[in-house]
Amino acid sequence: MPNRAGRTRSFALAAALTRAGIAGLRAKAPGGRGRWERTNHRGRAVGLYAGPAAGLAAAAGAARVRPAAGFAVLTAGVCGAYDDVAGAGDPRRGFRDHLSALGDGEVTSGAVKLFGISAAGLAAGALLKERAVDKALAGIVIAGAAHFVNLVDVRPGTAAAAVVALGAPGLLRSGPGAELAAVTTGAAAAVLPDDLGERTMLGDTGAHALGAALGTAVVVGNGRAGLLAHAVAFVTAAVYGDKVSATARSLSLE
Repeated sequence: MPNRAGRTRSFALAAALTRAGIAGLRAKAPGGRGRWERTNHRGRAVGLYAGPAAGLAAAAGAARVRPAAGFAVLTAGVCGAYDDVAGAGDPRRGFRDHLSALGDGEVTSGAVKLFGISAAGLAAGALLKERAVDKALAGIVIAGAAHFVNLVDVRPGTAAAAVVALGAPGLLRSGPGAELAAVTTGAAAAVLPDDLGERTMLGDTGAHALGAALGTAVVVGNGRAGLLAHAVAFVTAAVYGDKVSATARSLSLE
């Protein structure tokens, strides 16, 4: 019963903070509404309010459970936010494009995001696990999950729905891993209605933050075998990123 109460409290807190954040940002629109608007694949103007709101809510909720998890989520969100602003209009996508640009001496916002989230994942993994192998696997899982959620953020609702679906099994566990899963699914569920309704979008800010939150839930809730399985899955998804995105597009909830 105490663990169920903890999961419920974590889910409700993350969801409430996310909804409050969306409402507050929509009302204030710091810097002007133009800064917060993007055009989606159907030419509709949508707001970016959900990304920062979900990212901050997930970071705060995760930090209550494990401070290192909150750090990873916040850093992933900040790196995503930088790419949302500095990389707006940049047609380059995927690791290959950004690493190729880096080889030519150009540091793209995508490269900053890649190395920043990877470093944060490894740092958090080092704090969340005890043995060297587990620390490395944990870092891969956190960074890989952040990248995976961004890969499937190709249509309204796909990223948030993926986070809810992948995070839900963690709710059946006990302990801190279950609470982190509750934080993750709570924040994702809170943005899903507006995301599906094409009123707002996660952007890189929200996708990476929610992905990192999902990764921390996996890390805290699993031993080495589970970490290895998830690390292989996320690395495979990164290698076949175009196919992953295409599959998510075909499974769109629109």
